[in-house]
Amino acid sequence: MPLLADISTVFVGREPELRLLRDHAARCHGEASGMVLVGGDAGVGKSRLVGEFVSALPPGTVFTGGCLQLGVDGLSYAPFTAVLRQLLRERGRAAFEAAAPGGLGEFARLLPELGDVPVQRPENRGILFEQVLRLLDRAAEGGGVTVVLEDLHWSDHATRDLLVFLVRNLDLPGVQIIATYRSDDLHRSHPLRRLLPELQRAPGVEPLRLGPLSRAEVGAQAAAIRGSALTPHETDELYRRTEGVPLFVEALASAAVDRSGEGPEVPDQFRDLLLEPLHRLDATALSVLRVASVGAVSGLVEHEMLHHAAGLPERELEAALHTLVDSNVLRADRTGYRFRHALLRDAVHEEILPGPHARLHMRFAQLIDEYPDSVPSDRRAAEQAHHYNAAQELPSALQASWWAAVRAGDTLAYGEELAMLERVLALWDRVPDARERVQGRSWAEVVGLAAGAAVEAGRHRRAVELADEALASLPEDGDGDATRAVRAQLLRRRGMARSQEARGGGIADLTRALELHPPHMPGYALLLSILARETALHRIDREEGPDRVRLRELERAGWTSRGLAEKALALADPSRSCDMSAAADARITLGGLHMQAGDLERGRPLIEAGIRHGAATSDPSLEARGAGNLAHFLRELGHHTEGLAVLEESLARHEAMGWASVHKTFNHQNRAEIHFELGNLAEARRIVEPILRNSSANTHHTYIDAVLARAAAAQGDLAAARRAASAAERERALTGSRMNIVQLAVLAQLETDLVEGSVGAALSLSESALDRMALEAAHGYTWPLADVMSEAVRRATAPGPGSVTGRPAETVALARRVGALVAGVVSSMPSHGTAQEAYRESVRARLGEADGAEPGEVLERWSSAVAAWEATPMRLHLAAARLRAAGAAVAAGDRPRAACLVRGAHGAAEACGAVPLANASADLARRMGVALGDGGAPPAAPSGLTARESEVARLLAAGGTNAQIAGELFISAKTASVHVSNILAKLGVPNRTAAGARLRELGLG
Repeated sequence: MPLLADISTVFVGREPELRLLRDHAARCHGEASGMVLVGGDAGVGKSRLVGEFVSALPPGTVFTGGCLQLGVDGLSYAPFTAVLRQLLRERGRAAFEAAAPGGLGEFARLLPELGDVPVQRPENRGILFEQVLRLLDRAAEGGGVTVVLEDLHWSDHATRDLLVFLVRNLDLPGVQIIATYRSDDLHRSHPLRRLLPELQRAPGVEPLRLGPLSRAEVGAQAAAIRGSALTPHETDELYRRTEGVPLFVEALASAAVDRSGEGPEVPDQFRDLLLEPLHRLDATALSVLRVASVGAVSGLVEHEMLHHAAGLPERELEAALHTLVDSNVLRADRTGYRFRHALLRDAVHEEILPGPHARLHMRFAQLIDEYPDSVPSDRRAAEQAHHYNAAQELPSALQASWWAAVRAGDTLAYGEELAMLERVLALWDRVPDARERVQGRSWAEVVGLAAGAAVEAGRHRRAVELADEALASLPEDGDGDATRAVRAQLLRRRGMARSQEARGGGIADLTRALELHPPHMPGYALLLSILARETALHRIDREEGPDRVRLRELERAGWTSRGLAEKALALADPSRSCDMSAAADARITLGGLHMQAGDLERGRPLIEAGIRHGAATSDPSLEARGAGNLAHFLRELGHHTEGLAVLEESLARHEAMGWASVHKTFNHQNRAEIHFELGNLAEARRIVEPILRNSSANTHHTYIDAVLARAAAAQGDLAAARRAASAAERERALTGSRMNIVQLAVLAQLETDLVEGSVGAALSLSESALDRMALEAAHGYTWPLADVMSEAVRRATAPGPGSVTGRPAETVALARRVGALVAGVVSSMPSHGTAQEAYRESVRARLGEADGAEPGEVLERWSSAVAAWEATPMRLHLAAARLRAAGAAVAAGDRPRAACLVRGAHGAAEACGAVPLANASADLARRMGVALGDGGAPPAAPSGLTARESEVARLLAAGGTNAQIAGELFISAKTASVHVSNILAKLGVPNRTAAGARLRELGLG
């Protein structure tokens, strides 16, 4: 008798949820793309809801893929591969060619039928993601598309990464993503549990939690299944036993329940609840169902595979399948069968006894070899690994896991590659011929590959652990060139992992690898180029750590960054593409070192040669690194417009090629930094803010955060500046292993401190940075650092408006110490180009003020600084120098010159949108009685303050107490208190702290 043959197609309830999906689709297709996360317990009807929704959408606009239970076994991108295959089938190859004008190679990683896979490089993953994004954008043109991703709780790491990328970067209207997941499957350490809050914070993402049906809805569903209404008592019993879960309502609705409630015994466990109706199947149908449960681990079991695995005559098999399909246990697909629900498949599979279980898994593993076309090529290795492992056929399980790892690596799914390599390693000691089954690689070499996958997956701690384990198994000096090369490779990978951690040790590992690596073997030029780049970027501490010691040893041996890069060029073998890429990378490093030393003529051609090699070999990462480095050093030398042109050209080319994601953080940061220094503050923020919204945290975020904090602080937007330069980032500011990252992080904190008036905090951080790091070793970013540090010193020690007699002695002492340290650092630094020379003059002027130089000397120094900034395009810095020069001119008695300078400062500050600087200029003009425009009056005091209140306000903003203000202005403390109260009232703030912040915004601090 049919089990659930009368299940109705009537959809019960869920009207609010359907309305939400329809409204969301309208917004996505017409306004902005987005996603709905549909969560709920197993069997609650997530797929049924989504199916009902998409059934009403136009044909050809819905693309569906499901995450598979094999996701934990190394099968990567499963739902997206299904979506891409459907797109290829329905839209054709031309849709993919339009999304990837640079070639279909990246798509071929997921769809082998599209052609050959290109040479694997770290940036390929970003290009693949970018091209999937472009494909969906183009598919959505003309009406929009809906992409359904089912069972996200089974998603692999690569699938989750691609989903996050799409959610954050689908900035054109047209694409609706619907993802379903089982909320009851998310244990505490489940990766999706950590990901969901991040997804839900993204713009355009809406959560939809699906709960059980109501009692009335349970009754309606059961009535539709049975064809007649239930009695109230039957409805009560059914609702109690199923708890409103639609899947279980289906399972029990056909069972007879008499009026006394003494119906058939209903098991308490949901698994047993699902299996209960299956007991009425005949033996043949039940046997076929069990075979199908073994073969359907990827969702679908192909008819051909099921036929061979079941071992039944065709007529008997067809009869059994008809029974199963008619009973709504299996559902026929295009070429095979799916279980009505994954829970049902799990329940049937768990019922199989151990002996048949092993035999069936073994049979399916063998059938994949016998009938390879029955399983898509991207799934074969992972499915075989699963089946052999379940059958405890360990040698074959190891070999299949190896090929699954190779496949995962080819698809850039590094998390899955790592998982499968770790399975290989776990089986290694139990398989006598393990080495032969992994293409002749030793255990240590496989561990090295796992460490490399861990590095690419961002799991740096795991990479270090793996490398440690393998290194401990190898003899220290090796037993020939091959062993030495393996050891060197492990050290290189550990060094790259350690370079991403605050604990350091990366340089020590890389230099030891260089000592061990035989120069004639492949990889030596690559190691040289990596070490050249890392030593050029590495943070130099004053204290002796392992990296500092190794750097000194390298230098004594003649291995400077420049020497390493030159050696990589000299030893690169033209017959090895890896060596030629290493040589191009070394050229970029060497060119940067020359430009850092002020030698533009030698440096620029080298970097441009590296860029050309990257373009010729379709290596966008190399090309992007070259463009970013060239623009960076052009900016440092004062050639801002040229640097911006380099970046714009590179970005436009990569956008056209579908490679823009390679640039989306680092080189957009370079663009924003140039705009910041040009005084285009709004444009700098326009560039970086979308990046922070649409990308996950990584190393490059420090660059982006720094530019945002600096631009926001210069605009006077302290809330945004503090969010970017957060307290957590302040704690980590001095922990990075790369000098430029640390310098930028500190610079952002200091500039924000000064705008909000936190001079003591700025001095404290300055002292820590100067004490701990040899900043003079990386003078590019040290010049702006020295400038802002010396400004903190000036504010703490120089007399004049806003200073308060009686500032804490420890603050003054700290300022003196920082001033001496800054002076020592800049005395040993070269200044190449107009920008660095202008910084030198500004530092000299600020420290002169701090040291109490005579007014005439201070004016002379600031006049030199203004002239130096006038030789640069950095108008914001010029405006700040003019304001300081104007104050010096007032002190020296040269009011006409002061008036000219303050007008110039105010006009430039307003044009840049630098509100604090404009307000400070207006305050000085007001105190001088100078109009800022032609024929006008001096600026009025802000917030209706009187002249006397403005004087009090400046001292209040500097942190003065009533007694200190009274002493400074020769008034009584009581009078000072009255003035302070009046100021708080006029500003509309509750206390002195808030008043100080507001007064600094108004330029009175």
